[in-house]
Amino acid sequence: MRPFSLGDATDVQRLAGDRSIAVTTMTIPHPYEDGMAEDWIAGHETASRDGKAFALAMVLRDEGALVGCIGLKIDRQHDKAELGYWVGKPFWNFGYATEAAQALVDYGFRELALNRVHAAHMARNPSSGRVMEKIGMRLEGTAREDLKKWGRYEDLVSYAILRHDWMNA
Repeated sequence: MRPFSLGDATDVQRLAGDRSIAVTTMTIPHPYEDGMAEDWIAGHETASRDGKAFALAMVLRDEGALVGCIGLKIDRQHDKAELGYWVGKPFWNFGYATEAAQALVDYGFRELALNRVHAAHMARNPSSGRVMEKIGMRLEGTAREDLKKWGRYEDLVSYAILRHDWMNA
């Protein structure tokens, strides 16, 4: 994992712009038009500097190819963060999201002194839930028809891990 650079914009647009990625996320637009990736990457520095959020590029170790994105949205008042991620379709089912999510949760508890890390996925994206389970998150519940994506109401499945759960794992 590493910070994004403007040089990643073409790959971000290509990978995140795939309809199969956008359809199960709330924040990725479709179509992913020219300039959107550059604007998104340019906003990272301010959010990171302010301690509110950070997004990291998931890349292949050897060749450095962009795989996807993972990040934390931090709530300092309550010592918690929301974990979010996406993985480009050519890289599905290789364990990249699980590896990156585990590393980021570990960082959140060790370095950011968080007490809780939570995440959620649309019910029709169970693969994302499996990532959350593999890193020790516990199912907290399903908010029925909590979101509306492209005119369709979506159930949102929530998971979390607490510091003491992480320490005892």
